[in-house]
Order: sequence, then C-alpha cells, then structure tokens
Amino acid sequence: MYIPANNRMTDPDEILSFIERFSFGTLISTAAGGVPVATHLPFLVKCEAGQLVLTSHFAKANPQWQQIENNGKILVIFQEPHAYISPFHYEKELNVPTWNYIAVHVYGTGSLITEQNAVYEVLDQTVARYEQAYKTRYDQLPQDFKFKMSQGIVAFRIYGTDIQAKKKLSQNKTKNEQEQIIQSLSASKDTTEQLVAAYMQRNLDAH
Repeated sequence: MYIPANNRMTDPDEILSFIERFSFGTLISTAAGGVPVATHLPFLVKCEAGQLVLTSHFAKANPQWQQIENNGKILVIFQEPHAYISPFHYEKELNVPTWNYIAVHVYGTGSLITEQNAVYEVLDQTVARYEQAYKTRYDQLPQDFKFKMSQGIVAFRIYGTDIQAKKKLSQNKTKNEQEQIIQSLSASKDTTEQLVAAYMQRNLDAH
C-alpha cells in the first residue's frame, strides 16, 4: 500500500484498536493461475507474543478455504471509515477534492483449524464478540445442532507477518483547514463522515 510518511500509522495499539473496531475485513488470496480471490468476513483479533492473529471462518462451500494453507502471503484489508473532502474547506483556491480514510493491510500466512473443540471455540467467541446478548441462548442450543452447523464451515487463523497501516486525515493541511473539515463532517447526517471527523480530531489533538 502506498503510504506517504505523514500518513503512516506506527502505533501497534492504535492499529489493533482500529482493526478490533472495524473487524469486518476482506481476505484476498491467489487461486490457481494467479487469479486473486476475495471474501468478506468478520475477524476475531488478538496479539500472541507480539504477533497479530486473525481468526475467522468460511462457509465450507466457498472454495477459497483451500487456499489458506501453502499459499504464500495472504492479505486481509480493514477499511473504514472514509469521506469525500471538498476543496471549499481550503484557504487557497488552487486546490482539488480528495478523500480521507483509514486502512490497515495485514499480510500473513494461514492455517486451518480442524480440531472440533477448537472450531466450537471460534464460533463461541464470534457470538460473544458480535452479540453478547444472544450468547446465553446460543449456549443452550442442542449439541447435535451445533455440530451440524460446524460441519458447514471451515475455521482458520491468519498470522500477521507484515502490517501496513494508513490514516489519510488531511495531515498535509493547515490546522485551520483541518478544523474546518472536522466541523463540516461533524455536522453531517452521515455517521461515517462523523466518524472521520472524530478520527481527525483525535489525530489533531495528538499533535
């Protein structure tokens, strides 16, 4: 990913926090013949001994799971939020529109999770992560039903070997211009634009 120096994210905690918040990622691998294949998946995120580990599962009918192991580097992209930035916010008339966004690219190697109890654990953790209120009902589902459902998925882990993170938040603009953009996006009815404003404000306050 092209990352100018002033857009590079280097703080591991900041990167991890972003991935955890926007954990619905795009997994890209290479099929036979060098054809890129992508699937959109929710990921569980954690660090083990300083290494980022992403856990998720495919529908077994999705053949991409066969590319997880022995496939060289796999790429998982996390991208949210983003917003159009109008040149009307700038002090000089000679300017053009742009787009502000945050994105994290995680390159890594993969391994399948085949042990049955480990597969159950992935499903348990996914439910707990995304709908804690449903977890009690989920825990009470018949074991044979859970087993049948687990046979329809393939769980896996991606071990991050290279992380490239970028936040393009008008850092190349003056403080006054950044504040104008923040004010405009904060007043928007679009919640995504409001999120961009919040990240811009946080970045501005940190500098």
